[in-house]
Amino acid sequence: MIPQLYQPFRHWSDGGAVYVLSDTHFADIDCKLMSEDWPEPHRHIRLINDLVKPCDTLVLLGDVGAPFYMRGVRTKRRVLITGNHDMGTSAYVDLFDEIYEGPLFVTPKLVLSHEPVELPFATNVHGHVHDGVMRYDNRFGCHCLNLAANVCGYVPVNLGKEIEHGLLAASPGIHRLTIDAATERKQAGIGQG
Repeated sequence: MIPQLYQPFRHWSDGGAVYVLSDTHFADIDCKLMSEDWPEPHRHIRLINDLVKPCDTLVLLGDVGAPFYMRGVRTKRRVLITGNHDMGTSAYVDLFDEIYEGPLFVTPKLVLSHEPVELPFATNVHGHVHDGVMRYDNRFGCHCLNLAANVCGYVPVNLGKEIEHGLLAASPGIHRLTIDAATERKQAGIGQG
């Protein structure tokens, strides 16, 4: 169980782990242009299934590729946050248990998205950037995790373990930023009549 998750998302970790990956691009021939070692769909699914167990949840941060390949991924639950190459939610309703469009806050300090989003109060786990690094700090100093398949070795990352190892530590949270800003305004005499 990942207790930091908002209540509507805690079921993702009931009885198993939550794994996150982005940009599988199954059967997308352009991927070989990005990276010559890009695995063929069946090999990529084997890589995923070797790590993700049937009791786990897989969250895919968009750019699935040929959707029918998802049938080969053996997980308890599949969650999709759509990406810029995806075909709209109707193409995926039989393959994913939950589908979201746009960034999704799953804790007060964690947003999952396809494209990177920079927020001063939250950590961002994203994909989309194929020529980037996996771990970096955004311009606000919050930790980010780029899980585009070719950046993270084509295998999903265990979200619970990342949180345990401090993924959210650099993110102050919206409440802390709001309180600090109010304190600074008060000390500067701004807004006092």
